[in-house]
Amino acid sequence: MDVYRLGNRQAFNAAFRKLGLDCANWSQPVYQDLVRKSIGDEEKMLVLFFNRIGWPTSLPTSEKETFMKSVLREKKIALDELVMSKSLPLRPGVEEFIDEAYEEGVPVVMLTSYCKCGEKPARSIIEKLGNDKMARIKILGMEEVKQSFYGQLVFGEGVASDLGEQLAKEARKAVSAEEQRIAKEVASMLKLSVDIDTTSSEEMKNVVAALRAGAEYANVPVDNCVLVAGSQSGVAGAERIGMPCVVVRGSSTARAEFPGAKAIMDGFGGGDLSISRLRQIQRS
Repeated sequence: MDVYRLGNRQAFNAAFRKLGLDCANWSQPVYQDLVRKSIGDEEKMLVLFFNRIGWPTSLPTSEKETFMKSVLREKKIALDELVMSKSLPLRPGVEEFIDEAYEEGVPVVMLTSYCKCGEKPARSIIEKLGNDKMARIKILGMEEVKQSFYGQLVFGEGVASDLGEQLAKEARKAVSAEEQRIAKEVASMLKLSVDIDTTSSEEMKNVVAALRAGAEYANVPVDNCVLVAGSQSGVAGAERIGMPCVVVRGSSTARAEFPGAKAIMDGFGGGDLSISRLRQIQRS
C-alpha cells in the first residue's frame, strides 16, 4: 500500500482539526508543494507552512518544536487509523503478484517487524488481502523473528555471557544443514561484534534479523531470496547480508536513490514487478 500517497495529507488535516487549528487545512496542491520544498521532511513541511500563514498566536517561540512534535504525534495516530480502516486500497497488481508467486511455487514472506508504520498497522494492511491469500503467505512480526533460529542466537538470553560456548551448543543442537550454516554465519559475525556495535543501529540489527528469519521460515538460502523493499533501511539490510533487493517506489520515495538495489520499480504487474521479472533480476 502506498500509505503516504493515500493517507498522509488526510492524516495531517485530521491532526490539525484535533488540535483546534482551524486555519490549517492542506489541499492537494498545497501538500505537494510542501513535500517538494521540504524534500519530504515533515517537520520542515510544518515550518514552511506556519511561516507562510503565521504560527498560532498563543504559541511562544520557545515551544515551536514541542508544538510540531504534538502535530506529528496526532498525525501518526490519524494515519494509523486510516490504514486500519477499510477505506484505503492496496496497490494495483499486488494481489495478482501474490497469486503468481503461489502458482509458481515461490514462497512469500511478509515482514512486519521493522515496518515504519508499526506492526499493527502493517498487519492490518496485509489482512486486506483476504483469508485465501493470507493462507498462502507467512507473516513475520518481531515475536516470530525472535523465535527463529537466527533470532534466538541474536536476541536470546545468555548468548552474550559466553559466546563461544553458546554458539557451539546451538550448532550441536542444529539438526539441518541450513541451521548449521546460520550458526556458522552468526559465529563469524559475532567475532566482529566490536565493529558491528559501533557502526550498526538497533534498527539495522532488527532489519537484518527480520531478513534472515524470513529466509529461514521460507527455507530458502539468503542469496536465493529477493527482498521487495520500499525503504532505505530494507535496502541497506539486504545489501549487508547479500540478499538481492528490488525497490517498489512510493510517493514518499519518488525522488530517492537506492544504489544498493538491483532494480527499482514503480508498481506491480504490467511492465513493473512480476515473478518473471524477479527471476530475471535474480539471475543477472
